[in-house]
Amino acid sequence: MGILAQDKHKEIAFFDGHAATDAYDVFTPETNARLIATCARLAGFKAGGRVADLGCGSGVFTDLLQRHGYDAVGLDLSPKLIELARRKYPKVEFLEGDVEQLPFPDGSLDGVLLSGLVHHLPDPTRCASEVLRVLKSGGSFVAFDPNRMNPFMYLYRDRSSPFYSPVGVTANERPVLAHKIAAVFRGLGFAVGTDYISDLSYRYLASSKLRWLLPAYNAVDRVLFAPEFMKPLRSFVLTFGQKP
Repeated sequence: MGILAQDKHKEIAFFDGHAATDAYDVFTPETNARLIATCARLAGFKAGGRVADLGCGSGVFTDLLQRHGYDAVGLDLSPKLIELARRKYPKVEFLEGDVEQLPFPDGSLDGVLLSGLVHHLPDPTRCASEVLRVLKSGGSFVAFDPNRMNPFMYLYRDRSSPFYSPVGVTANERPVLAHKIAAVFRGLGFAVGTDYISDLSYRYLASSKLRWLLPAYNAVDRVLFAPEFMKPLRSFVLTFGQKP
């Protein structure tokens, strides 16, 4: 079976539409900072290393990486989001580009952050291969994506759910299964690990009908998935690994 293709035209149109209102920075600033600190720790990014933020959107995570002392560059498929990122963070480097055809030389990066990106790819093989190509030997990556095993993510965001809502999502995306994402990177030779995270507080939800539920959702998510035995059901999967 061939690799399933992402509809890039739909992806660009969706995210270009969000650039006008700068509404797609969905987490609170405190959550953004916690998420990036967790990702950098799991990946073991080297201080001062060249780190690419793939799927950077309006640049909030790229800017945080820069503030953490990395030589950060953001990349996104949406030209309008890249324009927005450059306006918001003029001291940070941003590039328009495709994660399946990265504009970086072989072995040029110390680290790669896949910012809520993998679940937008029907098959992440090409992207993972490009990550392998651009990383230096010993370089590392980390990805965070919504977890299909989380009941809320499944019910609201998975196409097989009877309660699925297409509001605020692209035609390409679907929450991930941790073992499948790990297998793709492991199959390319990466040493791969998986972790999970919840208690990520949202400040925005695309559906105006459900937006009023956000405080309740944030509170339930914080308590329900805190126990260690609930870890595989937490809202986001963190996949990380190192190139040999």
